[in-house]
Amino acid sequence: METADEPLALRFRPMETADLRLLHEWLHRPHVQRWWNSRETFEEVTQHYLPAIEGKEPTDHYVVLLDERPIGLVQTYLVSDYPDYSAVVGVGEGAAGVDLFIAEVGLTGQGIGTEILRRFVDEIVFSSPTTTSCVADPDVRNLASIRAFEKAGFSVVKEFVDPEHGQRHALVCRDRADPA
Repeated sequence: METADEPLALRFRPMETADLRLLHEWLHRPHVQRWWNSRETFEEVTQHYLPAIEGKEPTDHYVVLLDERPIGLVQTYLVSDYPDYSAVVGVGEGAAGVDLFIAEVGLTGQGIGTEILRRFVDEIVFSSPTTTSCVADPDVRNLASIRAFEKAGFSVVKEFVDPEHGQRHALVCRDRADPA
């Protein structure tokens, strides 16, 4: 774990086909399932995630490793690649989206999510010079997630209702120039 002198041993590796069984198991954990769209069967998980793993869909999925142990998922995409979503959130060109979960319930509430966001946005999302901002849309009831985003340099810019599920979400944004 992190001390004042040494940072967390976090790393992100692209998701592979071999990770789909683990992902399926993670998606059924109650603390993940509460906020994350669950795919019920392994086949549904494969159908949803495999095209991106194979490079046929524009979302990039990563396994989060802590001390080389898989602990969660983080994903990014260009918002403009999803026109319906882009119209709902109303962000311009150059905006990337990010979503994550920590699969190990014992690792939640310790600031690890904040550190994942901080590093992932700096190392992966903003590695593209054309990406000018990063957004996410946690459910407004998920106060822990919103706080983690804020601690990672994001600001709540508005709330909106997700037309697909009818739930209120907070749109959080971090511009490239914002300090984390």
